[in-house]
Amino acid sequence: MALILGIETSCDETAAAVVSDAKEIRANIVLSQTAEHLPYGGVVPEIAARAHLNHIESVIGQALGKADARLSDMDAIAATGGPGLIGGVIVGVMTAKAIASVAGKPFIAVNHLEGHALTVRLTNDVAFPFLLLLVSGGHCQFLIVEGVGRYQRLGGTVDDALGECFDKVAKMLGLPYPGGPAVEKLARQGNEHAYAFPVPMKGREGCDFSFSGLKTAVRQAVREMSGAGYQASDEKDTSVSRQPSPDTRIADLCSSFQRAAAESLCDRAKNAIRLFRERCPQGTAFILSGGVAANQYLRGRLEKTTRGFGMELIAPPVALCTDNAAMIAWAGIERFRLGMVDGLDFEPKARWPLAF
Repeated sequence: MALILGIETSCDETAAAVVSDAKEIRANIVLSQTAEHLPYGGVVPEIAARAHLNHIESVIGQALGKADARLSDMDAIAATGGPGLIGGVIVGVMTAKAIASVAGKPFIAVNHLEGHALTVRLTNDVAFPFLLLLVSGGHCQFLIVEGVGRYQRLGGTVDDALGECFDKVAKMLGLPYPGGPAVEKLARQGNEHAYAFPVPMKGREGCDFSFSGLKTAVRQAVREMSGAGYQASDEKDTSVSRQPSPDTRIADLCSSFQRAAAESLCDRAKNAIRLFRERCPQGTAFILSGGVAANQYLRGRLEKTTRGFGMELIAPPVALCTDNAAMIAWAGIERFRLGMVDGLDFEPKARWPLAF
């Protein structure tokens, strides 16, 4: 049985995990940096990199301890090699290289996006090929996953990623960081038809996304609201906005924004499914992955859409949607099985697309 130590430091979570090729997550430690970034309303790359450096040794030690394993028990060391905030990626890669060198183990550089893409093969029995919607704070794209390291890109965002849009809407409303979960929580209390926000790219050919227009429409609605007990903040303003007082208009705005975003995803998904069916008629799985996949409303809307095409929507458990090291360890196992290891001269990457 193969054991892999996975390390994830691409953004604002310092994480380490031990996973076996029998799909057993022996340990999955995630140390959030939310408290460090909260005063700034978003992730500050320099602060993130320093926090990774300060905590990575302890997090790895906790993972090994929980797994009741030693470095000598590992068959390989896997780490996120990109894409991500380059300072954090460097910390994880250099730590993994050092461990691999000292312990005499193979080193595997994992594309962070591939970690998200393959997580469903850790949690579910999903065969290749499958259609993937990867949606997070930094990415929003459709991919045909043909196999490990084999991807076809069908379309992606031409401006903001959806997770980024959620965060920006939250900041406009003065909601606490992280913004995405705060918007989703308020949206449950609101009327999703209160605001007629535009549905980006609806009815257009292809599988691309655009969310800048929706974000602008929300900003205009925020400016027109009066007496709601909050202050609209500029995106570039790093000050902490005042908390909104209870007001149904805020919940209505969140709910209407979320509905428009969901309709855009579903409209784009229909085109992606048709293309997938043409190229891979044997495929039946539609995989939703990435941090935004934790949003239960979006999951529900997409599930109805995929069911209408006779496809099964599958998403990892919420804890494995957001950044974690178990997905990096599992991607490492998938690569290790195929002999896809890397040299210690691997260079960390700020940008690393899975497919063009």
